[in-house]
Amino acid sequence: MRCLRRPLYWVSGVLGVVVLTALFANRAPGPDGSSQGSGVTNDTDALVERGRYVAVAGNCASCHTRPGGAPYAGGVAFEAPVGTIYSSNITSSIEHGIGKWTAEDLRRALHEGIAAEGYRLFPAFPYTSFTQMTDRDVDALYAYLRTVTADKYQPTANDFLFKQRWAMAIWNGLFFEPARFKPDPKRTPEWNRGAYLVEALGHCGACHTPRNRFMAEVSANAYRGSNLREYVTADKVRDWAAVNLTSSADGLKTWPVDDLTKYLHTGFSLRGGAWGPMNEVVGNSTSRLTLEDARAMATYIKSLPEGGETKTPVTAEQAALGQAIYHDRCEKCHGASGRGGMFSGPPLAGSAIVQSADPDSLINAILYGATPPDGMKLGAWETMKAYADVLSDTEIANVANYVRGSWGNGAPPVDAARVAKQR
Repeated sequence: MRCLRRPLYWVSGVLGVVVLTALFANRAPGPDGSSQGSGVTNDTDALVERGRYVAVAGNCASCHTRPGGAPYAGGVAFEAPVGTIYSSNITSSIEHGIGKWTAEDLRRALHEGIAAEGYRLFPAFPYTSFTQMTDRDVDALYAYLRTVTADKYQPTANDFLFKQRWAMAIWNGLFFEPARFKPDPKRTPEWNRGAYLVEALGHCGACHTPRNRFMAEVSANAYRGSNLREYVTADKVRDWAAVNLTSSADGLKTWPVDDLTKYLHTGFSLRGGAWGPMNEVVGNSTSRLTLEDARAMATYIKSLPEGGETKTPVTAEQAALGQAIYHDRCEKCHGASGRGGMFSGPPLAGSAIVQSADPDSLINAILYGATPPDGMKLGAWETMKAYADVLSDTEIANVANYVRGSWGNGAPPVDAARVAKQR
């Protein structure tokens, strides 16, 4: 199964280099990604190691390493209704990668959305977030990418519509304003570090902030959840919902900083475990951050202004239709109270996935089960089994409505047609 990549809004183009956080080896990061302290004697090695951390934290491999391909050689397909675009080769290859790029070329791509060759990048490459990166981080990433083994792979040419870049000048004029990250002096160093990781480097809003029809993030609804698409095959699409990250009732209200930190750093906490779209993020990125950086991200996320979408919730009558199915199929792991348990399963009461206005992730969990990132375990929890061949569309909709309308949950109802779409 092809891994999830970007939201549909972003799959109108992926070109350039994916970047994230910064850290000198053996040094503690400052709130803006700068380094503090001492302990590294070789400045060149330190810069490369810092850049390596940037690349890992940025989850670069997920977008720039195709299945079976060389690291960072590109070729990952991003498919959209209007065509397909392929991620670029960002190895040190002079002919097919970015071996000819200078540090200033990389800086221009990250800060302005313009490639070394002078053409404009599509907003699928999140330069709208990376514009806030510090110059030190850009230099570190550049130093590391220069050490990546050159690979001669030439990604497949993009479809016609993704060769038309002239409109990006208009888009940038409407929706993009270059800016560097500025720490808030009224906040703690930990909070500022988290803000830098989430806003500038982690570009978490790429998935968790809804977009308008022109693919621009709707800042008024920042981090309130959005939709994702996964192409299982070239003609098979599976929809997902990126959860609300604010502390609203349908978001992370019940998650304390400690649990969110553990989730980011290990893929597991008693509030929930990584699966689905988050497997790549946790497995390739956040689990490899320092514990301090994971906590800084959690601290910042928990400070986000509360906000969510209000819709008519499941009625008692609708919920009752799925009670027997839940008792037979789900209660053993998730409990009669929906609170789960350390040795049974994650809680459904207060779950952001369960309560999301968009039910697609919950539907996917019931249909296809839930497995953790490769090489990671969700504590003592068992892997959730798939019910696609066990329950009908109506039965899945009924049990989804039961958990969405029980134990204080107040999400809108699901119908069988929504389930059938995910088959």
